Parts: sequence; structure tokens; C-alpha cells
Amino acid sequence: LKFDGKKIVGNYLRIGMNTDGVWRTSKLRTDFIPAAKVQWEDDISASIVVPSHLLTDLNPDYAEFQSVKIVENCEYRLFQRPDEAVNRGFDKQAEADLASPNNFLSNFAPLTKSDAQDIVDHAVMYNQYTRPMRRLIKKAAESTKVEQLLVDSASPRIVNGVPTKNPRYLQIRPDLVDGLPKYLSLISARLFRKIKAGHPLYTPVNAVLPGRRNNPAEPGVRPLAVYGPIHYQELPELFMDFICSLTGKSPSTTGAGTEGALTKGPFNALPATADLNNALLSFILTGSNGFSTAAGYIGSNYKVEHDVSLLIPELWCRMSVAERDPKAMLAAGQLEKLEDFEHEGKPVLANRLGYRITANFVNDYLGKIFEAPQTVFDEEMLKPELQNLEEYVDGINNIVETQQMIAQRYIDDGSVDSFIPPMKALIHIMASGSYGGKGITDPEIRGLFEREAVLSSEWYQKRLIIKQERKAACCRKHIEYLNDFIGKNHNAGKVKVLGCCERLKTVENRLAYVESDKFIEDYAGTIGADPIAL
Repeated sequence: LKFDGKKIVGNYLRIGMNTDGVWRTSKLRTDFIPAAKVQWEDDISASIVVPSHLLTDLNPDYAEFQSVKIVENCEYRLFQRPDEAVNRGFDKQAEADLASPNNFLSNFAPLTKSDAQDIVDHAVMYNQYTRPMRRLIKKAAESTKVEQLLVDSASPRIVNGVPTKNPRYLQIRPDLVDGLPKYLSLISARLFRKIKAGHPLYTPVNAVLPGRRNNPAEPGVRPLAVYGPIHYQELPELFMDFICSLTGKSPSTTGAGTEGALTKGPFNALPATADLNNALLSFILTGSNGFSTAAGYIGSNYKVEHDVSLLIPELWCRMSVAERDPKAMLAAGQLEKLEDFEHEGKPVLANRLGYRITANFVNDYLGKIFEAPQTVFDEEMLKPELQNLEEYVDGINNIVETQQMIAQRYIDDGSVDSFIPPMKALIHIMASGSYGGKGITDPEIRGLFEREAVLSSEWYQKRLIIKQERKAACCRKHIEYLNDFIGKNHNAGKVKVLGCCERLKTVENRLAYVESDKFIEDYAGTIGADPIAL
């Protein structure tokens, strides 16, 4: 088809596979242009929650948020698992990265010069690769070194006779390799908000979109594919999931279980209670909404890998701030609340899954990307129970039982007392179904998760006081050190060069502020400090 003498090319996007393992592709709109995405953080990042009134030039579209979270990446390299690289030419970025020098690779097969020559001789296979990988393979094949080794992006290491599903490599952060896209996005935001030169540009978190790894039933593995493409959960239900970090069958762990259990310690030695307290407070104070996406499987029949998760940024950036509001979605019938039900005389706590998108959501929003949005997610994908009710019920029971098991551990070891009241209530409800005789739907329980209730509570005020005491102790320690340094005769020359007297005055002024009521006033809206002994 041509228009004005130019070919009109149809572009298609894969959204998983059907029951026969064949790709499910949907045609993109002819005017669709992929968003330019900048990855700000990965596994390790630093964040801070700040009252909005203390910051300038924030995005006016989010003016109703009284606190914001600022995140900064702490990593130079990102730990990537290029699942799609086994399809030659499919993952262009992974092939370009793996064809570059100075890589750190794990679980890729070490290929020889003869292996490279075999690939080159297989013309069809060879030409499916992108140019960087073809160049690497050809260079290895033509090498004069008999012991020449290389790694091919489509050849993971063989483990127990089959290719491993966990190939990894360290990718240099794309925004460090090519800083222009990030610079353009930041300078555009500055121009749009009319921020003066020299003033900071703040880019708070304004969407929380975690992914879930789901799996159907397998021998020795219970099903966990009960989620539709996108789910919204209010904070109590969302944090029930976060508390146990339940994941489906994972190639990077020993199987189904709690994700990240083996990797937290080296990076963060704080007890899990402190992390969870801080996380919940940041959600409550910033008014964040949690929308999760399905990865792996949707129901027992539809394998989607990470396709839906990769689609979400394209969708979310095309939705207005008002359209992303779950209250607006509920009013428009775009979200469906899941209710508890009975199956074979036993209760099934489907309420834990929160809300899932409906056909209205698909029609209203996926039309921004696809020509025929209604074909992207059919009814069986929107309602996984239609695929296999028995597996759906067992999957929900799997979630509830795991939440019960994890919660009971916190109770048994006494660490439940280290939780802030909303978290403590959740732990008991997960373990026994109620807290103080009240269930998860009780208005009093849900009121614990309201911002105003938190700010006016005694336990939150205590967190602010603890923060004040720790800040003051830090300032006194600095003052003591500076006085000691200044008081030594042999430091006389260094005192002037280093400006120690001016520094001492600065810290003394800081201490006066920290010990004042103004400090508590300014820090209201932050997460304060956890009472845990340091």
C-alpha cells in the first residue's frame, strides 16, 4: 500500500504466544511511534521522600501530591537477562552489547573458532543476526588463533543437557553510553516548566508499575497464574504481596518462592521490618498507586514472557494523569473488583487480587497503540479463571497460604512488634484472617493506611522525634571532632586552609535548627526514622 508515493509499512507487536506456542501479534496503529524511554534505576537505588512544599518547580500536573519520592540510580552496570536473545536478530540491544569488548558474561556457552565458522557457513542462520553480532562471529571465524573463543547471543550454556534459561550479562547503563536522550528529556522538562538556569530539576516517581512472574501448574510446582494483564491493588492488598514477595517459578532462584531472599543481605543489612515500614510509609505519604503487570503466564494457557510488562511504559506515557487515577478507572468501568467466592464448599479469597482491567480499559486505552485493541487481550486473558477454574482456585490458595506462612514467621520470632501499626495489622490478618477482631475489609483497618491518619498518629510523631535525635547526635559528633581538630597546635595551618572555623559555625547553626520545632514541622511528610536500634 502506498500513500503519496511512499510505502505504508504495517508494524506488529508480539503479545505472548497462543496454546500452540505460536506468536500472538497485533497490528500497531500506522501513526504509532515508540516512546523514547530512559532507564533511571534497576536493582540498587537510593531514594528519599520529601514534602512537596520544600521543593520548587515540580510538575504542576501532580500538584495534589503533598510528598514526593526522588530516586537516584546507584549502578554503573545493569544485570540483564536477555531472554529473547535466543531468537537471532530479535534483541538488537543485547546483540550489540554482547558484541562489544570488556563484557562480564554468565551462563553463555563458550564457542570455538570452528563453531563460529559453522555459523558463518549456515548463511540463513548467520544473516538472522544483527550486524554487530555478525561482525563478531565472522572475526572469530577468520581469527588465526586456534584457541579463539567467543560468545554468541543465541547460545546459552548447556546445563544437564538443555540450554539454561538464566543467561546474564552486565550492561553499561544506556544513559551513560549515550547521554543525549536523557539530556534532551531533562532539558525539555526544564523548558516546559520554565525552570531558571541554576535551579534544580526534580523528577519524582509518579507511577509504580511492578511486574509479577506467573506460572501454570507443573509437576512439583503449584500454579500462580491468576492475574490478568494489569491489576490494581489498594495498599493493604498490595503490601500483603510485598511482605512475602511471592514469585512464580524463576530460573534465577531455586524455584517458586519469595523473590530476592538470597540477595538482600549483601546490599542492605537492615531487618526486613525496617524496609517494609519505610516502603509502606513512602506509598502512603506520596499517594502512590500500585498497578502490577503479568509476566510469564496469564492463566494456564497464555505464555506472555515479559511482553505485557514491556508494553506498559508505552501505554502509561500516553495516558493523562487523570486517566491513570484508579478512582477514575473504577467510575468508567475500566477496573473490576474481585470478590471472595466459594468453590466446592471452601472459601476462595480472590479479594486479595484487588482489581483487574476490563474490556472497557482495553477499548479506551489500548486503542492509543493498536489498530484493533479488542483483539490484544481476549476474555480468557482478562478473566484467567475461564481457562482453568481448578488451577485458578489453587493459584489463589497458593498466594493466601504463602502469605499466611510468611506472616506467621514474623509473629513466631517476635519481629511483628517492630512493624508500624498498619503493617502489624496486615501481618496478623495474613496469619489468622483478623486483627483485634476486624478483617481486611473493616473501615477501621483500612483507615490505618490513610495519609492524614498516619500524620496525626503518635507512632509517626515518634519517628520524627527519633530522626531529630539522630540528626542532633550526628551534628554534636561533628562539632566535637572539629573542636578537637581546631584545638591541636600542629593543625593551625590546616585549620585556615580547610576553613574549619567556618565549618564549625555551619554545623552549630545546623544543630540549632535540628533541635528546634521547625525541624519537626519541616520533616512532617517524610518517612522519619525507624525505631530499630542501629
